[in-house]
Amino acid sequence: MQTDQQTRATVWPDQIFDVLKEADISQVAYVPDAGHAKLINRCQAEKSMRTVSLTTEEEGVAMLAGSWMGGAKGVLLMQSSGVGNCINMLSMFEECRLPLLMIVTMRGVWGEFNPWQVAMGGSTAAALENAGVIVHSVDRAEDVRETVHACTALAFNTQRPVAVLIQQRVIGFKNWSK
Repeated sequence: MQTDQQTRATVWPDQIFDVLKEADISQVAYVPDAGHAKLINRCQAEKSMRTVSLTTEEEGVAMLAGSWMGGAKGVLLMQSSGVGNCINMLSMFEECRLPLLMIVTMRGVWGEFNPWQVAMGGSTAAALENAGVIVHSVDRAEDVRETVHACTALAFNTQRPVAVLIQQRVIGFKNWSK
């Protein structure tokens, strides 16, 4: 039997999907990621959304700039380790006042098993903020829907880059040693 915490941890991707649908997001750029797997699968199954699997995260930054200029709203789904790949491209959004919604699953923080994830995980928020991105972090599954909804509105209403960091406490502890 699942606990309330386990149930909340498995529904947050569905809540994000609902917010994206309500906001008329039609372009979904992503680098495959276990933390986003359920959300990616939901987006791929939705006929009104075009999903694009990227080679590297900065491709999504450029793709979503073009999407916006072509009249479509989009979202970039990535892991914290990919944020470093985007830093140079993010200057375009600040300079040109383009909206960008990023949903970032965090690695390298709470309960991390992979030491290679720690450096970027610890500097993700600062790197994004230094690049002019407004950052909001979610530590509790019950706050995911409201935070993503607010950040979606903030990004598209003010035409600014905004990132939601979904912390490892929400995603769940990864244990690959079994």
